[in-house]
Amino acid sequence: MILVTGATGNVGRNIVDELLKAGERVRAIARDPAKCTLPGDVEVLAADLSRPETLGRALRGVERLYLWPVFGELRGAVDAIARAGVQHVVMLSSEAVTYAAEEPHIACEKAVVESGMSWTFLRPSAFMSNDLLWIPQIAKDGVVHGVYGSSAMAPIHERDIAAVAVKSLLAAESGTIHAITGPQSLSQEERVRMLGAALGIPTRFQEVPRERVRAAMVNYLSGYVADQLLDRREKLQGVEAEVLPTVGLVTGRPAYTYAEWITHHEAEFRPVLKI
Repeated sequence: MILVTGATGNVGRNIVDELLKAGERVRAIARDPAKCTLPGDVEVLAADLSRPETLGRALRGVERLYLWPVFGELRGAVDAIARAGVQHVVMLSSEAVTYAAEEPHIACEKAVVESGMSWTFLRPSAFMSNDLLWIPQIAKDGVVHGVYGSSAMAPIHERDIAAVAVKSLLAAESGTIHAITGPQSLSQEERVRMLGAALGIPTRFQEVPRERVRAAMVNYLSGYVADQLLDRREKLQGVEAEVLPTVGLVTGRPAYTYAEWITHHEAEFRPVLKI
């Protein structure tokens, strides 16, 4: 049995689908199973990672587990997972742990390592799916507001993260860290232009003051970490982002391009589609 936490998220849902295609028995947890829209073959149980006392039934008979990081509240859940005898944990982390001190994924990784369980960490670059947040701005006037628009990254499709996670669940190698990127170095400005070309509308990136972006980031990150992330983005202006071969090496297929990601999310972009 494989337990998938965060199963209704962008990555988790794709993990569930791939595990089912592989013929695996899949269980998921949710605060309210009645609201889940997962396939009928998935056993969905009521539980919450932030409340370890609710995990007992969900962990029964589980051999491998995909772990969604719960910032500041994961230690108790990890202890419960270890006590239940789970053999291997694949956890979603972030590339930011390599350059941002106090980045919240660091504590999550530490909790898993110190549990004594076998583990694999996934450290993806920026998610392509983060760009779905641009939809309201594009729909309004085609202008996406942000900071350091020329700073490049190699964004990753959520399907590729899921594919690497599934391979790591099915062929567990303890102590493995997969740094994952997409196949292209792309700045925010370039991605906005690509979206406009695909949608058939004029689009552009508009720089705004750093303080405005930081104010939004501190709603989910500490001010210290937000500053580190923004400082890194500032330094990478006009610099090609590193592109890693991880997706191809682990899955045996190429990573999805940004253009393919746009096609895969046509339904979300439909309100502004002109094609």
